[in-house]
Amino acid sequence: MKTLGIDGCRVGWIAISLDDEGAGYWLLESDEELKEYIEKFDRIFIDVPIGLTEEEYVRECDDELRDILGPDYKASVFNPPIRPALHAPTYAEASMTSYEITGKKISTQAWNITPNIKTVDQFLQNDEELQDKVFESHPELLFRILNGNNSILQKKATKKGLRHRLKLLKDRSKYADDFFRDIKEEYRRNQVDEDDIVDAMALAWFALQSTEKELKTLPENPPTDSTGLTMAIHYV
Repeated sequence: MKTLGIDGCRVGWIAISLDDEGAGYWLLESDEELKEYIEKFDRIFIDVPIGLTEEEYVRECDDELRDILGPDYKASVFNPPIRPALHAPTYAEASMTSYEITGKKISTQAWNITPNIKTVDQFLQNDEELQDKVFESHPELLFRILNGNNSILQKKATKKGLRHRLKLLKDRSKYADDFFRDIKEEYRRNQVDEDDIVDAMALAWFALQSTEKELKTLPENPPTDSTGLTMAIHYV
């Protein structure tokens, strides 16, 4: 089973595989490239909301994730737009739709990732087979697990936080150090940030582990949205 971790970056997506067979990394700068790699691999962990509520401002999985991460990291969990606001052409219109239904506007952070949400949502709506292999996850939860279920004291935007996360990955994968260095050398910072690299590697590592260990979810019995997509954060 070929596994892949995907995280959004400035120019699209950074995709990483830590499989012994076919290990590698790829910068995906178009929806077509993203779809190609999603179809090419058998198990994908991706950091993007999958499954959207119709009326509730907060998904149950995001609420549980914030409780686990605690106050220092809850800001890293964005509430995605409700489905009626997903295809609004502007932030103002999306926020107004959200406000009329939920009483709250969409955050600018959530709006900034809405194009990625729409892309993945469309892929999964158009091809139900993809729903069995593309799983939403969250790097901060994964790094907490790698750190013995303890929060990392420094956030990933700091040098100490980044080094700690990279060390956790290097302790587990022989590819982590080389991939981190090679990606930094091959791509510019205005294409891929350092934290995008470690996040994608964490997603890749857990995607690989999920082929041998039980796949778990937040919440334990996740609901589905109006289109049948599961609303859950996946981990092992």
